[in-house]
Amino acid sequence: MEEETDKNVKTILIVDDEQPIVDILVYNLQKEGYRTIEASDGITAVDMALEQKPDLILLDIMLPRLDGLSVCKRIKNSLNVPILMLTAKDSEIDKILGLELGADDYITKPFSVRELVARVKANLRKVEAVSNPSEDLKKINETKKENKIVVGELELDLDKFEVKVRGEIIDLTLREFEVLKFLATQPEQVVTRETLLEKVWGYEYYGDIRTVDVTVRRIREKIEKDTSAPKILITKRGVGYYIASS
Repeated sequence: MEEETDKNVKTILIVDDEQPIVDILVYNLQKEGYRTIEASDGITAVDMALEQKPDLILLDIMLPRLDGLSVCKRIKNSLNVPILMLTAKDSEIDKILGLELGADDYITKPFSVRELVARVKANLRKVEAVSNPSEDLKKINETKKENKIVVGELELDLDKFEVKVRGEIIDLTLREFEVLKFLATQPEQVVTRETLLEKVWGYEYYGDIRTVDVTVRRIREKIEKDTSAPKILITKRGVGYYIASS
């Protein structure tokens, strides 16, 4: 019982109405040292998330009482917690990473437990990295006036996690902010999708490149005047993305 109250032990909320899947996840996540709590429907999931404030949420899309997409939106309105969506349909991925949803990641069923645990660790590491900036990031910050990065019409405030485009504050998720920040620290330098997956999402393996593309598309919807002819976040066809310096 002492372990559960240890502040260093991360709590993961598992939301799925298929008990065999919940049992597998509970067993493997607890084996990795995590504390787990479970909900089998959407309403209970929202209540548990807001009351217990877990460090990460594994959230199935198909749920009784309230679907996973609605659960994600409600939780994200109140908590800045990483949410990893579980989906049986590849066609749901655009919705999961959609404009107003704010999900951080997804994995399709059937999934390997090893891959899912790797995703959980990667997402938790990113939260830690934001809370405790690395020495490299601190050095970057120190070279920027007032911890800001300004590239052309784009301005990032690293202290407030705030983005302005043409002086207007843009509402981005933490993941979207991280993508822009990584690109803005090296303007005009093309960054591959694989590098973005590794540096921003924290994956030690490659795959799910579509995650990057959907996230970039979502950012463009918010920062570009014309998404069909972007002026800030540019695609280098067949290679990756970069931030234009003018």
